[in-house]
Amino acid sequence: MTPPDHPPIPPRRVGVLLVNLGTPDAADPRAVRRYLKEFLSDRRVVELPAIAWQPILRSVVLTTRPRKSAHAYGQVWRPDGSPLAAITRAQAAALEGAWGRHVLVDWGMRYGNPAVGDRLRALKEAGCERVLIAPLYPQYCAATTATANDKAFDAMRAMRWQPAVRTLPPYHDDPTYIDALARSVTEQLAALDWTPDALLASFHGMPKRTLALGDPYHCHCQKTARLLAERLNRPVEIAFQSRFGPAQWLGPATDAVLAAMPGRGVAKVAIVAPGFSADCVETLEELSIRGRETFEQAGGTHFAYLQCLNDTPVGIEMLRAILSRELEGWVAVP
Repeated sequence: MTPPDHPPIPPRRVGVLLVNLGTPDAADPRAVRRYLKEFLSDRRVVELPAIAWQPILRSVVLTTRPRKSAHAYGQVWRPDGSPLAAITRAQAAALEGAWGRHVLVDWGMRYGNPAVGDRLRALKEAGCERVLIAPLYPQYCAATTATANDKAFDAMRAMRWQPAVRTLPPYHDDPTYIDALARSVTEQLAALDWTPDALLASFHGMPKRTLALGDPYHCHCQKTARLLAERLNRPVEIAFQSRFGPAQWLGPATDAVLAAMPGRGVAKVAIVAPGFSADCVETLEELSIRGRETFEQAGGTHFAYLQCLNDTPVGIEMLRAILSRELEGWVAVP
């Protein structure tokens, strides 16, 4: 029996922490500048010596890019905030109770709010002695998966009593994920009143040097596209978006591919973003808005952006399945 003056002891629980990239708190230049400063100061994201990169970041990037990025965010901002934050929050809510009352599901962002460290500490304070940290990136990349885990581990360094942790591995070739993608694409294509000449899979770009350094991201993207094509029984082209800076990036570039398609007889295209677990500014503004403009200005006649898995029933079913696998031994999986 605990003494009467003992601090309250919460019931023992298991936590699941969904982690996504991050978002500014508002679609205005000041909030975007704050977000970009944190994001582009991460050595996992920009692998340049700080002494060389920080002056460029502060004198050039952070004085010019925030206004442009704020405009992009403003084009897709929802009444409930940033699409990425709103959808990740909805995913966590949809999974709450999936493994019983003793499993708490929360969500956090690597950059911005709610911060990964804050949510991990909240889970521990709620009695979670075991936590599954789940970066929602199907394809592993040091600039996404690894840095999300880094942030969680950094928070644990300051904890007197750490929870036991597991991390979600990449699921780029998981049959459950591929099946969910194929079902989602098939349903959305069936809703169109036209048939695409081509299906393009656009993944977030990374500097080409990351491949030479041993990052498996490019290979994971290629395999996802190949398995999706096999599952759909139709060709799937692959491209990479969101280039930044003068370095060589993985290619081909999405905007260049879209601009060239009409010239080679592709007048109707559907584009999907399998590397994103939730729609965000990169999909809703860069692909759905600017991608459409690029394609139509080049002579394309029909363009469709196919939404991410998000918090759709098929997306939640997929997340529940892959998370259940990682929770085995900690909880009784239904």
